[in-house]
Amino acid sequence: MSDTTIDRSGGFQPSARLHNDDLAPAKERNWGTYSLFAMWMSDVHSIGGYTFAAGLFFTGLVGWQVFVALVLGITVVFFLMNLTGFAGQATGVPYPVIARISFGVFGANLAALIRAVIAIAWYGIQTWLASQAVVVLLVAAWPGVAEHRGADFLGLDMLGWAAFVVLWALQLLVIRRGMETVRRFQDWAGPAIWVVMFVLAVWIVVEAGSDFSLNLTDEQKSGSAAVHAFFVAIALTITYFSTLLLNFCDFSRFAPDRRTVVRGNFLGLPVNFIGFAVVTVAVTAGSIAVFGEAITDPVEIVARIDNIWVTVIGAITFVIATIGINVVANFVSASYDLANVAPKYIDFRRGGLISAVVAVLITPWHLYNSPAAIFYFLGGLGALLGPLFGVIFTDYFLLRRQRISIEELYLDDPRSRYYYKRGWNPKALIAGTIAAVFSLFLALYKPWEAWAPFSWFVGVILAAVLYYAISARDFRQPELEPTTRTEEVQP
Repeated sequence: MSDTTIDRSGGFQPSARLHNDDLAPAKERNWGTYSLFAMWMSDVHSIGGYTFAAGLFFTGLVGWQVFVALVLGITVVFFLMNLTGFAGQATGVPYPVIARISFGVFGANLAALIRAVIAIAWYGIQTWLASQAVVVLLVAAWPGVAEHRGADFLGLDMLGWAAFVVLWALQLLVIRRGMETVRRFQDWAGPAIWVVMFVLAVWIVVEAGSDFSLNLTDEQKSGSAAVHAFFVAIALTITYFSTLLLNFCDFSRFAPDRRTVVRGNFLGLPVNFIGFAVVTVAVTAGSIAVFGEAITDPVEIVARIDNIWVTVIGAITFVIATIGINVVANFVSASYDLANVAPKYIDFRRGGLISAVVAVLITPWHLYNSPAAIFYFLGGLGALLGPLFGVIFTDYFLLRRQRISIEELYLDDPRSRYYYKRGWNPKALIAGTIAAVFSLFLALYKPWEAWAPFSWFVGVILAAVLYYAISARDFRQPELEPTTRTEEVQP
């Protein structure tokens, strides 16, 4: 029995504007420790994850300092992710429904759509980057392919379009049957990528031989500069997971108990992430001896290995890795978030299809190749994630003390304690908006760019303090008396 108290005594009927089968509390709890562990493997083992981990070793810190920063950062992520996981496991509901507790039954759409826009944009970008990796490896394996790339259309040649569309379609297949298909895919995809990465690490270390060295950079910082770089490395590690800190409940809602959440998170985050970082560093360090320069892009490393089988296996691996992280970090979130906007018309699968179509329409290659778009648009939206986290989980854990009414989350009626004012909670909006202004300023104001990595923390702390201060008087008495969990919400 968890610490969460769930009241179901009102006998309310859920509103079609707020309820469908996908948004209702999970009926099946079949995501065990291994499934959550495999989910985290899929999230971490990506081209972006590889580049991120390798890049930290070029920040001017020595190797042991980077590893300490990684350990501290992922430990913080582990504990915060457990909070998100506990909320999802106890209630059985996805992120946008959790957001209704603090933002209101309709105000939650704001929190959900912010997350959805980020997810859709990165879904398109990740798909395009992986398709480009496939094109590079195809040309490396069969140079003659380059002669048939065809004319440009909307910024991509025909080979680029073919690779993009294939990857796009494969990801749609993964969610064709909902979260159960996602679980089955993750169960084998994450470990498969691990095997390939480990083999690559062994090969490159052997090839490097006695020339192998973990000293990746000649520029080493000291004094206050080293301290700043150390805390930046910790902050970047935490913010790397900031999207899933909001919507990990989309997955943990299917876990049978809290112990499963903790075990899956422990294996998938501290253990897996540090292990992956070690492999990444080994490959990057070995690349200096083998290729004469440090290569932080795994695609380039595979392309330089003159072996067609390595190239083919590498291409398949990058496709699987991209599908894995896109499904975990982007597809699932966007599907639930869009379903929350119009549950009567959009279910999980339709939400995923809409996300996929929009991801093509935005031509993500143009978005990615525009520094202004990445910095101001996606960087600005990313800065809003901290305030959302601060408000939602301050409300759930500190103010309500995990005492909630599941039925009333689906009630379009002033009788619901989550209806607030016409379905919106003004106090959550006030706290979130003020925190967002400061967070955005820190993230986007160029003269303060050295402190931009800490914008998420500023947003979380400021939103949490403000929301607690203006809302605490409403929770002087326990909102709900302890009750036991009963059957699921029925339409």
